[in-house]
Amino acid sequence: MAQSSFDVVAETDRQEVDNAINQARKELAQRFDFKGTGAEVAWSGDGIVITANSEERVDAALDVLKDKLVKRKVSLKALDHGRPVPASGGTYRLDVGLVQGIPEDKAKAMVKQIKDSKLKVQPAIQGDQLRVSSKSKDALQECQALLRNNDQGLPLRFTNYK
Repeated sequence: MAQSSFDVVAETDRQEVDNAINQARKELAQRFDFKGTGAEVAWSGDGIVITANSEERVDAALDVLKDKLVKRKVSLKALDHGRPVPASGGTYRLDVGLVQGIPEDKAKAMVKQIKDSKLKVQPAIQGDQLRVSSKSKDALQECQALLRNNDQGLPLRFTNYK
């Protein structure tokens, strides 16, 4: 019997994030409570930058962005951000990173969790993703359910199912 396998990855669909940013930008331009605040959401390299004239407006703009991401079915676990910081010109800035790949320490914890479950699967760390293989497709589905319940705070997706 042939081996079946799947890959566990932590990544976000950049196009969906881009669409959510554009929708948030339109809403910020139209809403009355954002008039004159200079609130803006934009790409900055691989991350997102939110700027406004006060901390509260930056937090409100972040909430608008989160709302748009949820509507586009992008996991909020993909966002990595701290607190708004003062920027030039009396504005505040918040840098929001997107999680790409499974960090090594979390990958090791996931492998340990899979092995502790006593499922008949073989997990292997491959760079910033995890490959799980088994002869039984049922065991692979049980492993997926296990990982969904304990996702280590990552936006996990299961790909390359063979």
